[in-house]
Amino acid sequence: VQLQASGGGLVQPGASLRLSCAASGRSYGALNAMGWYRQAPGKGREMVAGINNGGTKTTAAFGRGRFTISRDSAKNTVDLQMNNLKPEDTAVYYCAADEGYGLDVLVYKFRGQGTQVTVSS
Repeated sequence: VQLQASGGGLVQPGASLRLSCAASGRSYGALNAMGWYRQAPGKGREMVAGINNGGTKTTAAFGRGRFTISRDSAKNTVDLQMNNLKPEDTAVYYCAADEGYGLDVLVYKFRGQGTQVTVSS
């Protein structure tokens, strides 16, 4: 499975970005959950948001009210709408996917290469 993330960039505080991720190369079974995690320089990985085929979602506390995850299961894509971005949101954002329905994105089996998000004035 290949996961291709896009949509990162350099924005000012308060701006919005929409990250997108597409999964390909899956010839059997299903990717029942997809999500995002991030890693800032010098810090560990941090779960951002996850969603499964049942429609259940989870969003990290820092993202609630600002970040919204959505998914097109038929197309194996997942998006992350990020509003009111803050400098502390600066990180590389990674897309991940799994065959299970769990929402712990950090343990997902498949991971992409990430897209850089920089929030700075």
